[in-house]
Amino acid sequence: MMKKPEIQALVSRIRKELPGTGNIEMATRLVCEEMDLLVPGWSAKNRAELAAASEIVAAEFEKIEILHVHSIIRRRTPWYFGPTVGDKHWPAFRDFLKNSKHWGDDEIASLNQASSEVVSLLNNPSSRIFSGRGLVVGHVQSGKTANMTAVMAKALDAGYNTVIILAGLTNKLRYQTQSRMIGDLVQRHPVDWQVLTPTSQDGDFRAPPHGGFLAHSNKAQIAIIKKNVSPLSELRTAIERTLPAVMRQLRILVIDDECDQASVNSARGELDMTAINERIRELLSLLPTACYVGYTATPFANVLINPYRIEGQEIDDLYPRDFITALPKSGNYFGTEKLFGRPPANASSPLPEEEGLDMIRTVEDTEVEQLQPSSRQHRDNFHPELVPSLENALLYYLACCAARRARGQAGQHMTMLIHTSAYVVMHERLAALVESWLNTNRAQFADPQTRLGKKLISVWESEQGRLPADITTARKIEPNEILTRIPEVLAALEVPVENGSSDDRIDYDGPPKTYVVVGGSILARGLTLEGLTVSYFLRTSSQYDTLLQMGRWFGYRGGYEDLPRIWMPDDLRSKFRSLAAIESEIREDIEQYRLRELSPMDIAVRIRTIPGMAITSATKMKHATRCAISYWGTHRQTFRFPHKDKAVLEANWRAAAELVSREETLGNRAKDVGERLLWRNVSRASIVRFFKTYHVDASHADLAPDLFCSFLEQADTRLDSWNVGIVESGQGRLSQLDLGTIDRVKTVTRARLADIEGNADIKALMSTTDIAFDSPFKIDSSLGWQDAKIKRAEHVGDVPLLLLYPIDHRSEPQHPSKTRTALDAEMDVLGFGVVFPGSVTEGGNFVSIELRPLSADELDEIAADEMEQAEAADVA
Repeated sequence: MMKKPEIQALVSRIRKELPGTGNIEMATRLVCEEMDLLVPGWSAKNRAELAAASEIVAAEFEKIEILHVHSIIRRRTPWYFGPTVGDKHWPAFRDFLKNSKHWGDDEIASLNQASSEVVSLLNNPSSRIFSGRGLVVGHVQSGKTANMTAVMAKALDAGYNTVIILAGLTNKLRYQTQSRMIGDLVQRHPVDWQVLTPTSQDGDFRAPPHGGFLAHSNKAQIAIIKKNVSPLSELRTAIERTLPAVMRQLRILVIDDECDQASVNSARGELDMTAINERIRELLSLLPTACYVGYTATPFANVLINPYRIEGQEIDDLYPRDFITALPKSGNYFGTEKLFGRPPANASSPLPEEEGLDMIRTVEDTEVEQLQPSSRQHRDNFHPELVPSLENALLYYLACCAARRARGQAGQHMTMLIHTSAYVVMHERLAALVESWLNTNRAQFADPQTRLGKKLISVWESEQGRLPADITTARKIEPNEILTRIPEVLAALEVPVENGSSDDRIDYDGPPKTYVVVGGSILARGLTLEGLTVSYFLRTSSQYDTLLQMGRWFGYRGGYEDLPRIWMPDDLRSKFRSLAAIESEIREDIEQYRLRELSPMDIAVRIRTIPGMAITSATKMKHATRCAISYWGTHRQTFRFPHKDKAVLEANWRAAAELVSREETLGNRAKDVGERLLWRNVSRASIVRFFKTYHVDASHADLAPDLFCSFLEQADTRLDSWNVGIVESGQGRLSQLDLGTIDRVKTVTRARLADIEGNADIKALMSTTDIAFDSPFKIDSSLGWQDAKIKRAEHVGDVPLLLLYPIDHRSEPQHPSKTRTALDAEMDVLGFGVVFPGSVTEGGNFVSIELRPLSADELDEIAADEMEQAEAADVA
């Protein structure tokens, strides 16, 4: 009897024959004939094994229901049930990933499931006329392109015959996408493709000189087009020249890569569409059978598009009216949550995995002043300096490259990113500075007796043991191995500049590269940096979507998971930490809408604001001013405090003391919750008075009194009566002051994050078990936030809950920690948490707000940067 690996080999052979036969029985027969030629009588002796292999293949193609486990959809008749026996493009791409990219079976299975879900949401290509709009939300550097390629392959197998990819704003990004599509998909079956755009740096779509598109009965067409007015106009010309008989045969899938960039209407007047947005909308209006699918990691702009036509508008916008899908990510993905952590289930004792990885190093404010000009006016006469943190980052990168070579990874790309400014002249000067420093000190790096040789080893050793031991299976590299490999690293090292106007650009085609890349905004979006290990990052942004896209360090780091490090200023780290929570909220909202079977036309995805930042560019955000902010079904908490401002701390303590004293006097103390301090039937007026008196740190924009109290004062009876509790620690120290008439209370411990300057950031105040504070039962600490709220509602009903947290002013970490330090406040701190009843998906009463516009100075600075970037792109 054959062993399982041998049966799997037969499965592979049968799969290989399927595209040419379209029949499992015929494919199995061809395998038998081939084997019998090699070994006469082989098939007769292995009938059982052949049958087993054939059954395995047949099981793969059973008609199944595609479960929409990641999507909000507009209901339609199911038409796609997964890959079929006669498919050609998906099997070829799957085998390419397995054999050439070395993907594991689990990774391929996940991609197969996620891509089938997206394809099932496309329009049925057998329909005579259709027009679809969808959005796929991935993670930055998370494999969106693999999903996009798999969707294209399966769509072509299922009946689509033309793919148009809108790829980036620059030649570099278009070329990168084209090269990948050719390598990953087209070259699997070259004779079955008609490629309509050239694979060259400066190439793009041009309308055929005679006629438009052609219809091919046996070929798939693909065009990868830059999102600029000129090539989009050429595409329109080609469509208009296409014969009606041909147009009726086309089934077009339009993929908009990074669809929140340029595609969203950013004109200031509602009907004054930006040129690129106008071209895309016009193109879709000309196509009788087209499905438009946007891919992005930052959907902030897309969910703020007006989904309805307004008076005077003739063509649809790009709102994803048919579906929104949030792609899953694998466990080995480095994203915002792994780097910056997530709110802990137990705020008093957060787990290491909730705290984030210790991969971020600080660039001091004084160093920032030495690396980038203070304003646009000073750039021409500004010359950057090689500050200590940049020297440390460069030395660590050299050590990492040596370590990867010692691990047998010399055949892989390695990259360091330096992104300090939007100005092209700064890129050139900084690259020249780095290159001169490397050349001048070349002899020192491998010599442990020199200053830089000693420092290189010191930096390397200081980074060891700072991450969980199980983060990688790769072996530890000793300092002597590092020094031995340094000459190889220096021999391979290049310092290219990558921006819109640079000639010496990165090129990962051909032999492995070792780069220190200095660049600008082109590095902030779309462009993949292979083998990115070290990032030195100063450039800030006043927009969520741009800031998140700047995270080029997100992604997969197989074989060197322990090595990546990021240098950035503390204020940028704080913004990213806040952004991690916002990104998580959006995905949670999508999940809640999915569970309640709501369509994209029903949703209003909540996006909190970070002070000093806009969600997306001011013009793209225009519909947000009509959007509504709702707190139903959410919990809110304070976790940033002015811990050195005693006057504010005293005022907040008095606000809580006044509230509980009044309720104690009214006799509202609950008797059914043991020793817990809880008051029921607290009036709305008392709650509003507390929130208007309490000083919320400015960073909690979602708790700003004008916004929060406006919601509380709306005409909804659920807000009339509240429960109020004081969360104490059983072993907590008694507070310094009485909390009104109930005397001193036991404090809780909340150590602050060590890496945040200024006001204290404790990351989380509430624990999941606190959700049921006003219930007679206890919440299982393993429950998630949403499940805990549902459990509470079963016992308490639609009653909002305000929790007061007296925090010990000392609050030292309960365990030795590299990420936490003592709170060290001027006095005990009073924080609060709120649990709102209802659901995040309900369309009841919302609070309409004007999201904070950028100041005139901020808009001028952004406009100046964008103008320079556009000019640079034109030069390219």
